[in-house]
Amino acid sequence: MFLREALDRLFEARAAWLWLLIEPIIYISLHAFGFESMHIRQVGGMAINMWIIAGFCGFLLWRRTWTQVLHGIDSNKAFFAYRQVKPFDVAIVRAALEMFLMLPISFIIFALAAATGHGMTRDAVNPPLLPADPLLVIVSFVGLWLLGLGFGLVTSVAMRFAPELDHIFKLIYLPLYYISGALLPIALYVPAPYQYLFVANPIVNGLELMRLGFLPTYHALEGVSLAYLYAWALGLMFVGLALYKRYFRMLVMR
Repeated sequence: MFLREALDRLFEARAAWLWLLIEPIIYISLHAFGFESMHIRQVGGMAINMWIIAGFCGFLLWRRTWTQVLHGIDSNKAFFAYRQVKPFDVAIVRAALEMFLMLPISFIIFALAAATGHGMTRDAVNPPLLPADPLLVIVSFVGLWLLGLGFGLVTSVAMRFAPELDHIFKLIYLPLYYISGALLPIALYVPAPYQYLFVANPIVNGLELMRLGFLPTYHALEGVSLAYLYAWALGLMFVGLALYKRYFRMLVMR
């Protein structure tokens, strides 16, 4: 099942594997150019290019994991003819594939930033490929992945009851880029007294902690917490697994 999903993702269309890399590069380049044009070169003490890269790679992992798990059941109905294949098997395979793909994609993007000199801050000691706190970057990255998996489990069951939800999910992709702080700094366009409303979003916590892992002097939003991120991720996974168990027959038959 993993090999089938990998082949579909990488070769379902001409140069599909290349577009997996080109999409984040285009988003990062356009937004970095826009900020540079407005003479915004740092956010919280971190170079704007590095700020966007660290946040966008984490957000893209969450979004791709969510969408792949969300549509996993419809894309693998044929496998349910085998009794040993369960809907959760499809979800975990698709989520694992996204992690497998995003790791080299993120590494390539960071390598390109390092090679072109766009990832350094004025007082930086470590190059972008050597985060100051690798463990914090890793656990934040994994936390966002688990959050995407859990959110995908819950929304995939919800979409079985109301298929029209798929249109709503597609509409919120773009707003999520910005309210999650992946491409626009929340600290710059949201007054301090209201920033806590955005910090309530667990994705914001994951992205800010990833940036903090790369640069310890980065001024992250107040109140971000790794425990909060994992509480949401594990909570959604628990609810998703309970829904998969409760509506197992409906997920397989419809």
